Amino acid sequence: MFDPEEGVGPVKEKQTDRADGEYRFGNGYTQRIYSDAHYVRADESTTPPRYYTPPERTQRASHTARNKKGASLGAVIASCLICAMLGGLGGAALVERRMDQRIAAVEQSVAALDEHVKELPVLKQSSVAGSAGNIAATAYSGTMGAGDLYDMACEQVVGVTSEVTYTNFFGMRSSAAVSGSGFIITPDGYILTNYHVIEDAYKAGLDVNVIVHDGTRYPAQIVGVEADNDVAVLKIDADGLNAVTLGDSDSMRVGDTVYAVGNPLGELEFSMTTGHVSAKDRRIVTESNGDSISMFQIDAAVNTGNSGGPVYNARGEVVGIVTAKYRSSGVEGIGFAIPIKDAASIAQELVTIGYVTGKAHLGVSVNSKYNEMYARYYGWPVGAYIDSVDAGSSADQAGIQAGDIITKIDGEAIRSFDDLRAAIKRHSAGETVDIEVYRADEIRSVPVVFDEERPMQAER
Repeated sequence: MFDPEEGVGPVKEKQTDRADGEYRFGNGYTQRIYSDAHYVRADESTTPPRYYTPPERTQRASHTARNKKGASLGAVIASCLICAMLGGLGGAALVERRMDQRIAAVEQSVAALDEHVKELPVLKQSSVAGSAGNIAATAYSGTMGAGDLYDMACEQVVGVTSEVTYTNFFGMRSSAAVSGSGFIITPDGYILTNYHVIEDAYKAGLDVNVIVHDGTRYPAQIVGVEADNDVAVLKIDADGLNAVTLGDSDSMRVGDTVYAVGNPLGELEFSMTTGHVSAKDRRIVTESNGDSISMFQIDAAVNTGNSGGPVYNARGEVVGIVTAKYRSSGVEGIGFAIPIKDAASIAQELVTIGYVTGKAHLGVSVNSKYNEMYARYYGWPVGAYIDSVDAGSSADQAGIQAGDIITKIDGEAIRSFDDLRAAIKRHSAGETVDIEVYRADEIRSVPVVFDEERPMQAER
């Protein structure tokens, strides 16, 4: 739970956009494919039938011999019957005594088992309707059913929209709505989402709107953004909202069940998809960010508009922010989310301070066109060519000048602007590094103490 400071500023009154809605889709064509077992009519079968053939009977004996054998056989049978009756009476008595002993042993075992069950911890019981009636299914306390989780999520997830104006193919000004998702992190209206969801509106100063489950539309203020980690915080003028519970993303395990709830395609509000954690600690580069971000992988379906929505665990806690999906023909079920532990710490600073503290800043503008081809032409080393230096920055104080080419930072080779930016991000404000620069046919080493980066102050 966050502890935001007051003083974010006035926000416009809420408006009602929609009170109810329903979506029905159909492709107009249904194909059914059946795979039946092989079947052959009985009268067409080539397999011979199976039947019983009695053994061949021997030739019958004479009448006299049969009478003599019958008399002796009758005596033997009578003797056997008498013995069987006597044995049966004795055996019945023995069996009855054995049965009494076994019944007594079973009763003792049942009594012992009952005592053992009484000592076991009580688990939360839920009733599941089956074909044979109600079947008692045991679930560990603390977990939620998917339906209950969805009902809760609908009160916590929001749609995020903004109207972006652009010049179309014919040179005419046009506009389009950019839609994404977000979720409520405090009861008084702070909302967490992805930076790329509101990036265009943030850069152009456009309006951002938030739509809650009942259709009420609120104008939102952008409290702060962190482009490098694709996180943004919004604020709406509302109270008594249902805020999410943040979980422990570090304790997630591959195979854990997760649920993604959001606004896919910008139209299908409050859709929930189910899957599992597929992998952890993936380094992902998104289309809107050239730097890699640590994310975890899920196989729950993710589509355009899901960005910024929450990933819930089975206990109904938010463990991540849906951020990206793998875009390739024929590839499904590969989505990525920012761990909530990383996002929450960033959001806390955005709310209380307005930016993320401790990020290193050099204070230079780099010519991104300078590459190996230019280096060969001029006979200079490859590196990051400095176009200008910000007055008073750490680079300026260290004596770095426009026209210098940065070739190394603390021994790490720098071959381009991207290398320079990535190297700076691996350091923090206040750290001292040795930067090698090429100037006037000479390589020199310059000690630099990094400044702290402020919003809209990244290397250019």
